[in-house]
Order: sequence, then structure tokens, then C-alpha cells
Amino acid sequence: MHADLSRLTFRPERHYSAVIAQQGRVQLDADTNEQTAIQLHQTRTLAADLIGRHGGPRDAAGFRIEYVGGRHEIDTLYIHGGRYYVDGILCDADRPAPGVPVPEEDAEEQEGAEPPAYWTYWDQPDAHRDPEKPGDRLPSPAQAPFVVYLKVWERSVSAAEDPALREVALGAALPDTAARAKVVWQVLPLSLAALDIEDTDPSKEDVREAFDRWAAAQSAPSARLAARSERPDRSDEDPCLVKPDARYRGPENQLYRVEVHAGGAAKDATFKWSRENGSVVFPIEELDGTWVQLASLGHDDKLDLDVGDLVELTDTAYASRLEPLPLLRVEELDLPGRRVRLHAEPAPGVGRLPHLNPFLRRWDHHEGPRRKGRTTKLKGGAVPLAEGEWLPLEDGVEVYFAKDGTYRTGDHWIVPARTATGSVEWPTDPARRPLLQAPAGIARHFAPLALVKGEYGAVDLRLAFGPLAANVPAADEATLAAEEQARREEQAAEDAPSDGGSRTTAEAEAAAEGDE
Repeated sequence: MHADLSRLTFRPERHYSAVIAQQGRVQLDADTNEQTAIQLHQTRTLAADLIGRHGGPRDAAGFRIEYVGGRHEIDTLYIHGGRYYVDGILCDADRPAPGVPVPEEDAEEQEGAEPPAYWTYWDQPDAHRDPEKPGDRLPSPAQAPFVVYLKVWERSVSAAEDPALREVALGAALPDTAARAKVVWQVLPLSLAALDIEDTDPSKEDVREAFDRWAAAQSAPSARLAARSERPDRSDEDPCLVKPDARYRGPENQLYRVEVHAGGAAKDATFKWSRENGSVVFPIEELDGTWVQLASLGHDDKLDLDVGDLVELTDTAYASRLEPLPLLRVEELDLPGRRVRLHAEPAPGVGRLPHLNPFLRRWDHHEGPRRKGRTTKLKGGAVPLAEGEWLPLEDGVEVYFAKDGTYRTGDHWIVPARTATGSVEWPTDPARRPLLQAPAGIARHFAPLALVKGEYGAVDLRLAFGPLAANVPAADEATLAAEEQARREEQAAEDAPSDGGSRTTAEAEAAAEGDE
């Protein structure tokens, strides 16, 4: 999550069930966030255990796919409303109802229009498909059949992307408050060839089994990273040394974020890093060539922009598409006008639509690590990735990418650095050697929805579950009736006269009838 955090402390292998607040103690964001993570983990694990890898409620299962081809200028899908769970994560496909505006003066009041019962492939809220991009289009009828699947993941949303999160009563001089985590669902096509299916008319079971194998390969990242803090060369000459034996030499506590920029094999992959967990962002008001008009600048020198900084100009659409964009360098600052000039224009189609809330995200690398006495040249503004060697970031912090990894855009690792210890917080073995770790995110989840056969329609691949509640069995009804009769007889006995006298059989029967 790109958020201003102190650190992330949730570890499912520790089996903590709750965070216990203590009186008179400092409250940290990490404690609150760990409690949220514990609850989410418990809830989603329970849902996945009961439902399975994916499924929807029998009477309200969402994401029914309807293929619409040949009747429009471009093929599309109808994604019908309802709910569906993928690895315990709730995905809601219902369209929100539009609001009813106040009518104009002397105009008749009109009722709000009913929302469509479905999304389409092109207007689904988080996929941001573009008909002008051939790679976004659905396979042609000649390429049918193909699988339609659901991709689910989570990303952070700050006030830069959703201005409604900002409390305007706090004023523009104060920073925003809490960020949000958002479930992103995307309905996408997949060819049978990608599933290694040669049959042109496969069964449901064959498609589901092949898809499960494909999804397992997509979900499991092969990239691994370790981090450490080493005492840099010539450290004795630094007058700002915090501790004589310090290895991390930064003046402040930091949360470093190392994130894959361009994915692929190691020879093609790049990464970027931030000492603020990638949380330094600037909402954009206007884009004019290489000049960018910002809604606000940073609140202090640590959270501001400077000439030479590398920034990522993006918006909600590209943040959801997980596609790397070239990082741009700040060439000039106009502080009174809240404007910055970049060394090149942003990519076409990015940052120019206000409703997509464009913003700049600052990254803190300026050049690649030095190798053999030379500084590594950046590629697309990001650092070329090298495996099997320690790569310095800054102030003694170093990272190591394991060999033979495959990298995905958005995968990231979090490295807390602390001045109190002069080191970074990273798991080690008993010999204090840093351990290689899988990415902290992004966790991707997949579920098959339909096998589209072109003009022959679509075969539903979803799974459904029924409610657990059911009618009380007849045998139990008889048992309950007998228990009720016994209770009434016992109550009648307690209500009998206590003078020691006895009642006749006729009197007892009359009393029982009166109770009935």
C-alpha cells in the first residue's frame, strides 16, 4: 500500500488473534493496521474455507457473463450484477443507482433512472479497457472459444485519487488523514492456448482444471529479495554519524519501498524505490505540455519536490491497469504558481482527464548503483535490476535480488530503517544472515467465469453455494412439541394447591384443559 506508514507488522505465521491496547502507551499506526489485517485474514480465511476458492450465493451470484458480438461496432460482454467470492474476497458487481437531482424551477419532478442490470466489458469500473488499444479488445469470433475470468487484487487509494477522503474542515495547510484499501476486480479474456488446451470444445471440468493450474502459476511470485544495512566506505569521515557502529546512517526513521517498475525476466526488469513508502503524491490540476499545475505542494522539505526528482505521472486508470509508465525528471520549479516542468511530456492519454484524478508520485532514486566504478544508467527513469549482488540504495541500505526470478509490475518489498539501532528491520537466520522474502504484495487472485463460444453463447463456469439455514426437520418438531407439553405439565404441577389436599382426576384434567 502506498501510504505514509511507520511499518507493517502483521505476520500470519505468528497466529495473533487481536491487538491489545494498553493504557498510557503511545498509539502507533502499525498497531491499528495490524488489527485490521488480523480481522481481514480471519474473515477471508473463514469465507474461503466454507466457500472454496471461488463461488457466489445461489440466489445472488454475480458476474454472469453474456457475450454480445456482431450487433455492435465492437464486441463486448455484459457483466451481470451480484456478489462473488474469490479466495474469500468479496467482489460486488452491482451498479450503483444514480442520484435524483433537484428539479429545475417550474419543471416537473422526475424519478431517477433505473441503472442497468449489468456492466459492460468496456465500462467496468476498475479495468479501464480502451477500444483504441488492440490488446484490450476481445478475441474475434474466429478465435473463439476463449475463457473469461475474474482478476482480483487490492490497492491503496489516497486523497489524491479520491478527494472525498479529505476533510475540508482541516484546511489545505494540513495533510490528508487515513488512506483506503480498495478491492479491484477486472473481467478479462484468456485464450485456450494460454491454458494449454488444444480441444476446441473442452468440457467444464477440463477448463476449470487447466485454469486452476494457470492461476496457481500467476499467483505465486518467483521473485525474492533480501535487505540489510552495511557500514559504507569512508563512514568515519561523516560528522553526522548517529552511532559509532551505525550501518544505517540516515538522519530519520524511514520505511523504504522497493517496487518493481517494469516486469519480466531480470534482464528486462527495472525497479524504483522510495524512502516514504511511495506515499509522496501531488494532485494535478492541469497538464500543459511539460508543465504540470499542481493542486498543492508538500507540507515540508521532506515531502516536497526538488529539481532532479523522478516522478511518476499517472491516474486512476493506469494505477489499476498496472502498466509501467516512463518516470519523468523535474527540471524546473515555479513555487508561487505551484507548477513544475518535466524533462518530457507524459505518455499520450495519461493525466489529461480530470475525472481520473491524475497525480504525481515522487520516487527517491536518482541514479543506479555504482558497478565497477561506474554509475548504472537508468532505463525509463527506473533502476535496471541485477540479480545475485547487493545493490546500494542510500545511507547504508542495500537490497539483494535472488537469481532466476520473474518480476511483475507492482510487486514490492517494505524495509523499515531505524536510527535507534542504526540498522534495518529484516528477518535473519541464527547466523544473522538476511533471509530472502517473497514480495509483500501485490497478491493476485483469479476465478473462471465463462467459456465464450462466440455466436453459440457462453458456458457458465461459476460455482454457487446455498444458505446454511434450513427448515427444522419434522423429527425435531415432534421433539420440541413433546418438550413443550412436558414443560406445561410441570408448570401445572407447580400451580397446584399447596394445602396438602389431592385433586380428583376430573379436576386435574379440567386444569390441564384450562392451561391449553
